[in-house]
Amino acid sequence: MKRIYLLIVLLFTAIAAGAQIKVSGGPYLQNVTEDSFTVIWTTTGPAVGWIEVAPDDGTHFYNSERPKYYDLRGMGRKPIGTLHKVTVSGLKPGTTYRYRVMCQGVLSQENRARIVYDAGYGIDLKKRPTKVTTKAKEYDHLDFSVVNDMHEHDSLLQVLFKDAKGKYDFVCFNGDMTSSIDSTPVIMDNYMRSASKLFASDTPLYLVRGNHEYRGNDAIKYLDYYQTPTGKTYYSVSYGKYFFLFLDSGEDKVMSDVRNLDIMIADSYVEEEAKWLKQVVESDEYKNAAIKIAFCHMPPGENGWHGNYMVSKHFVPLLNEAGLDLMLCAHNHKYKLVKPGTTNANFPVLINANLERLDCHLDDKGISIKIFDTNGAVTHSVNFGK
Repeated sequence: MKRIYLLIVLLFTAIAAGAQIKVSGGPYLQNVTEDSFTVIWTTTGPAVGWIEVAPDDGTHFYNSERPKYYDLRGMGRKPIGTLHKVTVSGLKPGTTYRYRVMCQGVLSQENRARIVYDAGYGIDLKKRPTKVTTKAKEYDHLDFSVVNDMHEHDSLLQVLFKDAKGKYDFVCFNGDMTSSIDSTPVIMDNYMRSASKLFASDTPLYLVRGNHEYRGNDAIKYLDYYQTPTGKTYYSVSYGKYFFLFLDSGEDKVMSDVRNLDIMIADSYVEEEAKWLKQVVESDEYKNAAIKIAFCHMPPGENGWHGNYMVSKHFVPLLNEAGLDLMLCAHNHKYKLVKPGTTNANFPVLINANLERLDCHLDDKGISIKIFDTNGAVTHSVNFGK
């Protein structure tokens, strides 16, 4: 009987080994700081995930034992799941490192008796490790790119960022990258898998939530797939003397609108966010910044839709007093440069179209923006001097 049981176990193990659990999405970088970075990826089945890290010092990755970092959400245990989120800390500013995501599939768990693991490690071990550079303390200039309102058009993302590898200090997705988060796989399927291949494995990616990311059964799980400094969908980031606000502009309709299905309380969230924003713009780090830019999916507009009105009511007065240099918006699917004073904002608002990529360069001269279409042609060019 024992022999039969053993044969059955070996048979199932062999079958499982033939369909090893592998990395299915990612990896992509989040929350890169001067001394840390977070990597997120998914697997085809339940697995234990970890990251191995080595300095970019010319040695072979397998020259010596490399430190392993695990997902601390396990609170003392190695988490088993299909979504993996690992933070590497204790690093040096402005330094390049190499990392490799690893995972070992879990075929079965029997409480305290045993855990049966897959035979593989989920990746091609012959593939070169990925490089990541921590933030420097100071920047003479900075380059970043922005897209928005892809609405699940993953092929468009692939065209706009086909030559993006190593080109930018960071990339921002300024909302509505999907039309609805009906289930969490759409996050990977609709844009994050391509983003990882194009640039996000070695270039920091920042997310702004648009009104469409509020929608769908799994919209509440949005932040499971990202890591922000505040743990919320609004946060701030600085690169030396350059300061960035990533704002959540809420839903575009009033909360009682029948299309909101009596589930939205976005107004309360925006009001809470405004209290946080007031504290941020009163900080020395913000006040001492040479250039201050806000990303906000919906543009301000007192007489526009409800979402535009909420931005004008809760964010604009604070940003007017705080000396914001530029707000980069989306939502309208058409390019528009809104000059100061057109709305209640005393700063320029640039609305990017949904079929174009906005590239921005910052230096001591100010802000320089070029917008490219899918053919690589410049459609708009604008400068904001200091």
